Amino acid sequence: MLRGVLTFAAAVAFLVHSAYAEEVVIDESVFLITQQEGQYLARDLLLGAQVQNADGQIIGDIEDFILNDDNQVEGVVMGTGGFAGFGEKRIGVHLSALQIDNDDGKVTIALPQASKEVLDALKPFKRTKPPKSLLDRAIGKAKELTDKGSVTAKDAYEKAKEDAAPTLEKAKEAAKEAYDDVKEKAAPALEKAKEAAKEAYDKAREAIETRPSDSTPEAPTPDTESDAQQPAPEATAPGAPAAETPEPAPQEPASQQ
Repeated sequence: MLRGVLTFAAAVAFLVHSAYAEEVVIDESVFLITQQEGQYLARDLLLGAQVQNADGQIIGDIEDFILNDDNQVEGVVMGTGGFAGFGEKRIGVHLSALQIDNDDGKVTIALPQASKEVLDALKPFKRTKPPKSLLDRAIGKAKELTDKGSVTAKDAYEKAKEDAAPTLEKAKEAAKEAYDDVKEKAAPALEKAKEAAKEAYDKAREAIETRPSDSTPEAPTPDTESDAQQPAPEATAPGAPAAETPEPAPQEPASQQ
């Protein structure tokens, strides 16, 4: 387990070192870091802004921009009339026709030529390409979320590696200290076990070397003469009664002369 912890810590340390070995250079001719004086954001100034007529009445709001082949804004698309977005008519207006006034941060956009009669007589703005369908928008949004999610996940991974580096270093040091402590405490027990094993081995070897070469006792030699004088017992059939021993015949007394 200790070896696994040390290997993991070394691998993470290598990845962190590789990730931050080269500093990323930002090309300021490509990227804008800060909003400069005289620059404005479309959403803050134009996109969604309300437009007034010459009498100060709101006639509509800016919904989109019209760009040329050089990606320069030539005009805007305004939504006029209707109520709460229903029944609106979208008209196109040249950007130069809009009067934009920025008074202490308060932006006012006016279109003096937009009288009621003119707005009623204007035909809706005609676009040559159809707008994106709901399905196309959903696919585009899903791709956007996926790409953003992958970038965010990568950033989170890099941040986690950076934050985990000190913790992994501490864990590696703690694991090494624990290993050294265990090894130090186990050294006497291991030494005693080695000595006990050596003593047992020496005793077993000594017992083998001092044992007599012929320690098998001799079998007793049978006495053939005495065995020959003893009659062999008669064999009897299983279950048969034992043979009776005949009694000796009585001897007659010797006659007296």
